[in-house]
Amino acid sequence: MLRFAIVSSFVMILGVAAAAIAAYLVWQSYGAPGPLADQRTVIIPRGSSVDDIAEILAREGVISNAHVFRIVTRIEGMSGRMRSGEFAFAAAATPRAVAEQIAAGRTVVRRLTIPEGLTTFQVLQIIRQAEGLEGEVTSTPQEGELLPETYFYSWGDSRERFVQRLRRTMTETLNELWNGRARDLPLRGPTDAVILASIVEKETALQAERPRVAAVYLNRLRRGIKLEADPTVIYGITQGRTTLDRPLSRADLQQRTQWNTYVVEGLPPTPIANPGRAALQAVLRPAQSDELFFVADGNGGHLFARTLQEHNANVARLRELERQRARATGQQPAEEPAAPAEPQRPRQAPRRN
Repeated sequence: MLRFAIVSSFVMILGVAAAAIAAYLVWQSYGAPGPLADQRTVIIPRGSSVDDIAEILAREGVISNAHVFRIVTRIEGMSGRMRSGEFAFAAAATPRAVAEQIAAGRTVVRRLTIPEGLTTFQVLQIIRQAEGLEGEVTSTPQEGELLPETYFYSWGDSRERFVQRLRRTMTETLNELWNGRARDLPLRGPTDAVILASIVEKETALQAERPRVAAVYLNRLRRGIKLEADPTVIYGITQGRTTLDRPLSRADLQQRTQWNTYVVEGLPPTPIANPGRAALQAVLRPAQSDELFFVADGNGGHLFARTLQEHNANVARLRELERQRARATGQQPAEEPAAPAEPQRPRQAPRRN
């Protein structure tokens, strides 16, 4: 009987020792370097349990033993804090570090750049194609309501909420810049500023030119001279949904659309694109200038003029440059649009309802 008790005690001791050794090995493996040779990005779907997560991590080669991962995360009380999302795990990350990263929600931060001067139709196309965003865009933002910028997001973020961020950022930016505007502007309110900024945005990509281009248009508004902005003609033709893959013609300039500022007086009824902060700033803090004209210089910039005579001389130089380039390449010179009309007698700039 005594011998049996001794044997039983010995077996129990061995069992306890074996359990202790097994537990020690489990904890050791949980804190040991993992099998990843290089950083790897893994997506944990929304609604995944700790069992699901362990299987995903093992399948992706982030951890060696899914069973150990499940046991220890439960023991440490982390199983209920596991998050979904896109995670970038470092090479040789330990299972403990992996679990802590997931529980803390340290997901990959993605970035999406919305270029300045795109129409709302084009911006929404970019957002719909952005990898990692989910759901449909259910709202219908108007032209000029979205601020071009670089935005950060995480895998699984809502497309609709992303769009609302762009709208909110535009509203906040516009309010800030409007409150700091010059006080002698011929603009009725922030909406007018967005409309004119969208034209400036489409006219020049050069940061240094924007305040000067804005000043030209503001001077024309003050004197009641039609803006005669080519981008407004293009928008009237395309409605912002396509690009015009040809030069404007005389017929285009005479086409009656509500955006064609060769035909309508004052500002068009809506923006023609989504202007960036710099274009808005240029309109609300323009250069000090009495210039009324500008034309492309053929090298990416513009030539500015105070009088029609100076402007026509600049246009003649541009046309000669275009003819020289056409001859050099064996191409036919493009049809030349009519020159701007002589400024009319100054009158009050037209007001819009």
